[in-house]
Amino acid sequence: VIETGEPPLMAIRKKKILVNRTKAERNKAIRSHVKTATKKVYAAIAAGDRDAARTELAAATKVIEMAGTKGVYHKNNVAHKVSRISKAVNEMA
Repeated sequence: VIETGEPPLMAIRKKKILVNRTKAERNKAIRSHVKTATKKVYAAIAAGDRDAARTELAAATKVIEMAGTKGVYHKNNVAHKVSRISKAVNEMA
């Protein structure tokens, strides 16, 4: 071991902190996109625009499922989110 005064794994720990920070920022951005897409669906429902609601539902479903593929959400959570907004769109009178 080279006498540098630092523990041998210090560089790895520093890198891990940076990697975790980067992943957290990425996950936060993806979660934000999911929330925005969901809000757009509910806004279209509140406006009573069935066509817009279906269009926004398709876009939101894509964003939510992408978040699940990236590991931001568990697959059951993805299914729950998609099911909830789909049910809301289908129940429009």
